[in-house]
Amino acid sequence: MRDLNDLGFFAAVVANGGFSAASRALGVPKSRLSRRVAALEAQLGVRLVERSTRRFSVSEVGQDVYRHARAALAEAEAIEDVATRLKAEPQGLVRLSCPQGADRILAGVLPAFLQQHPKLRVQVIVSNRRIDLIEEGIDVAIRVRDKLDTDADLQVRIISRTSTTMLVAAPAFLDANRRPTKPAELAELPTLSQTERPGLARWELVNGAGDEEVVTHEPRLSASEFSILREAAIGGLGIGFLAEYSCREPLADGRLERVLPDWSGRPAILHLVFTSRRGLLPGVRAVIDLLAAVLDPDSLAWQTAA
Repeated sequence: MRDLNDLGFFAAVVANGGFSAASRALGVPKSRLSRRVAALEAQLGVRLVERSTRRFSVSEVGQDVYRHARAALAEAEAIEDVATRLKAEPQGLVRLSCPQGADRILAGVLPAFLQQHPKLRVQVIVSNRRIDLIEEGIDVAIRVRDKLDTDADLQVRIISRTSTTMLVAAPAFLDANRRPTKPAELAELPTLSQTERPGLARWELVNGAGDEEVVTHEPRLSASEFSILREAAIGGLGIGFLAEYSCREPLADGRLERVLPDWSGRPAILHLVFTSRRGLLPGVRAVIDLLAAVLDPDSLAWQTAA
């Protein structure tokens, strides 16, 4: 394979009508141009230019090589343009994993996001299990953990250190029943719990003073899906213990109300994990930036999206 730099030097010499003019145009020493053109001639085994102190001329074969060199350089420039566009414009498939509840926020923002980036495709995997990004080919995962237990070969972007679960219920339900004043009263009211096992469920609550309470109750409705519990709470079936990010919208518009607002689940870290910070594709970076904006509890972006 020929050195495109040497072809470029040769084409510049021909286009500028000599080594001196090409040297001034490129800002490259005349001696270097002469050496590189001579090296190209040696590689090809032909004489491309006739050198003399009086005149500069291009041989017949040199004219042919010049035409092909210009075509090759133009194609090389086109390849660079394509690569630049690929690196600059979000496109291709981005696989995203999120826990149950966060999918409602994504549902509110993904349509507009994908319209903004028409060449981008997103696949969302909703699961509360721990996802192995590398093994399962996931580009970005939303995680909520008590501590950062991420593998060393993954990058982390922390969204919030206060994300947690909270007690919520429909205002009409609380008006018809009562608003509990302490955790022990929760077991006396209909509850909604995320569990797949029959029988009693446990809620571990903490307050700002560091006090802890364990509430044992028999839920009226239990489900593994956050969406079922969320809609049941909105529908007035009972008190739910839901992730903060899953009930922002109904809390904001009044369909849900916090119960025992001084008590909540243990604080957790809401964060994103992804496979590499170096060479991050534009599509993955765009998805990460979107998630950071809409998941931040201190941001109004999720309200706008909703």
